[in-house]
Amino acid sequence: MADYLDEYEKWLSSEYVDDDEKRELIGLKGNDSEIKDRFYRHLEFGTAGLRGIIGAGTNRMNKHVVRRITRGIAEYILKFGGDDAKKRGVAIAYDCRRLSDYFALEAALVFAANGISAYLFDALRPTPELSFTVRHLGAIAGINITASHNPPNYNGYKVYWEDGGQLPPHISDAVLEIINATPLFPVPTMAKDEAMQKGLVKIIGREVDEAFINAVYKQAINTDSIARMADKFKIVYTPLHGTGNKPVREILNKVGFRNVLVVKEQELPDSEFSTVKSPNPENIECYDMALELAKKEDADIIIATDPDADRVGTLVRTSDGEYTHISGNQLGAILAHYILSSKSSMGTLPKNAAVVSTVVSTGLTKAVCKRFGATYFETLTGFKFIGEKIHEFEKEGKYEYVFGFEESYGYLAGTHARDKDGIVASMLVAEMAAHYAEKGKTLFDVTQDLYKEYGWFLEDTVCVFMDGIDGLEKINGIMKDLRDKMPKEIGGLNVLAIRDYKAGLRYDLKSGEQSPTGLPESDVLIFELEGGTNFAVRPSGTEPKIKNYYLIYHKTKEGAEEILSRIKSAAEKIIW
Repeated sequence: MADYLDEYEKWLSSEYVDDDEKRELIGLKGNDSEIKDRFYRHLEFGTAGLRGIIGAGTNRMNKHVVRRITRGIAEYILKFGGDDAKKRGVAIAYDCRRLSDYFALEAALVFAANGISAYLFDALRPTPELSFTVRHLGAIAGINITASHNPPNYNGYKVYWEDGGQLPPHISDAVLEIINATPLFPVPTMAKDEAMQKGLVKIIGREVDEAFINAVYKQAINTDSIARMADKFKIVYTPLHGTGNKPVREILNKVGFRNVLVVKEQELPDSEFSTVKSPNPENIECYDMALELAKKEDADIIIATDPDADRVGTLVRTSDGEYTHISGNQLGAILAHYILSSKSSMGTLPKNAAVVSTVVSTGLTKAVCKRFGATYFETLTGFKFIGEKIHEFEKEGKYEYVFGFEESYGYLAGTHARDKDGIVASMLVAEMAAHYAEKGKTLFDVTQDLYKEYGWFLEDTVCVFMDGIDGLEKINGIMKDLRDKMPKEIGGLNVLAIRDYKAGLRYDLKSGEQSPTGLPESDVLIFELEGGTNFAVRPSGTEPKIKNYYLIYHKTKEGAEEILSRIKSAAEKIIW
């Protein structure tokens, strides 16, 4: 795009930039690095939509960027389906973040200006409900205004297609081509009153909620345990100020739980997420208030969902009565075990059952699937790829999707949604915990039992944030250096093979053979080490950070811990 200072001046002189935005930009005079970061590019649009810091500028989330992206999607819809697609319309949801409701309405009014119906929720809703709603209403597409678990100054724009999954790459590429040819302003829009009067913006609400909750309820496996434990099993739940409060409480009540204690300080929507440093259930600091309540009430389990309620985290009891954090990998593995073992014993496990996870998730799940005769599939990181597998299974009929997860706390049982679902996950985690509590075990005990049976799968993830244009250059430089000087040994373990998903190849270092990875192109490197340990590096697709994944295996706990320590120390020296 043009020089960033030229873009800055264009915004200052544009009749389409309002006075508040101009005051914000005038306040940047003399701050060249901030001006550059805001205007050196357009906020990047990909298969998951876009996400960025709220503010004025081409590289920020604001009404102009929202309108431009929406117009690009609208033009593609018109080319794709014409009048039928216009009538089918687009479902639009939003969360509790700053300006989410405003951006959602702006998107609806741009669709209306293009003659495309928009189904706009009457209040904040979780991401998985939006995914469900697309297919429930027969919409051609869906939009959700959310930045998931990012800090308060972020917002985002997620795009879904008619199957309820995020945009597949070929559609995303076509939409991006249209967006790149679309000026930032002006973008035609329509007044709200006119759009409502013409029926181009329709408000949706409780009737869709009920359909979604009923679809989630169908994924319950064993409500008998809940009924027997209902009066004594206690759950502490926190929505972390987000969209999970109502649907999670509703589904837990529907399946029979009677003692659900909500963290009052974090119950109501709060765009500032004022009680936590970051509203991410991966971070142990999020649980401080929930932990205090759990200790006071002697609760059996703590459950947390992130702001758009597509992720779930838990704290569980240990044998000494204390609470410990279960990782995303651990929870995914024990959920897979619970679902497969329960359905197997009940005779409801399909013969062609499929479980899907990612290339950077625990290997324990694969071992569990083998025991119960389920087929295990790996995808790239990003739940859109798991959603694509669901669509593939339904189209080809060879496999029946049962469960999928990614290590970053996203889970989906059933196919009512095509994205990770914190509502169904909260229900199944609570059900699973009650089932094992009846047997005198906690989920911590179950995790240890699986390790004793299959060996110790120990995982860790290290994230390093690198903000701004300089950060992006550093991340790209790290990945380039790794490819130019690929290590042959890490932490005393030989590298047996290297999977470079950007090149689409697996390099066997012993035989020298090259073979396809079988997955789409992605900026990911995985080093396969002797003994069953893997080390992976990838830039985040949604945040300005690079992630190191340590996937350790050893037959003993002590051995796994020792390998993890060595690999982490060696990897940090190689990368940083």
